[in-house]
Amino acid sequence: MPGEALLTIRGITRRYGQVEALAPIDLDVARGERIALIGPNGAGKTTLLSILAGVGQASDGAVVWAAGSPRPVGWVPQQPALYPRLTVRENLRLFAGLEGAADADATADALIARADLGEFATRRASALSTGTMQRLNLAIALAGQPALLLLDEPTGTLSPDQRTRLWSWLDDLMSDGEMALIFSTQFMDEATRHADRMVALGGGDEFMRLARDDA
Repeated sequence: MPGEALLTIRGITRRYGQVEALAPIDLDVARGERIALIGPNGAGKTTLLSILAGVGQASDGAVVWAAGSPRPVGWVPQQPALYPRLTVRENLRLFAGLEGAADADATADALIARADLGEFATRRASALSTGTMQRLNLAIALAGQPALLLLDEPTGTLSPDQRTRLWSWLDDLMSDGEMALIFSTQFMDEATRHADRMVALGGGDEFMRLARDDA
């Protein structure tokens, strides 16, 4: 179950001239909580995630972290953010170093174990299957020990079997209740099964905020 407050989103919006890419949204996120963003293409799911990741800028509104909360964010965009010519271990060592790890080699080894990538450690990222590459993409996002993990349609390019395996790993990853997760998806079964709450983005009254209580 979700724990103490982690961050608060108030009035976040994004406009490009007269075009509103993201309508104002308010959202409270708790430590350990899983939130699914649903809605049609163009509703602002990717825009919101990129703003929370710090790679996009809001036109209005604010993101306020709870006092004393760690702020690192792990960001997994739709396209893998890695170096295809580097091996799995080299990618993880590089990103661990960029995140300021005291021992990048040890961090890379820990991430390889955590993501069950041991048999692929010396393989170039370009040679990985789609599902394994996405697992590496997620492991990279964990290099900074984030308090909040952001996933933009993480299973959009995966087969049904790969989707099942990835979510099994994510469920295990989230089991300690320390990290919050916000993910966008086009699959309602994923949102229903793996989220504590669903937040629907889009225009008009038909896109109301939805919630599922696990209590």
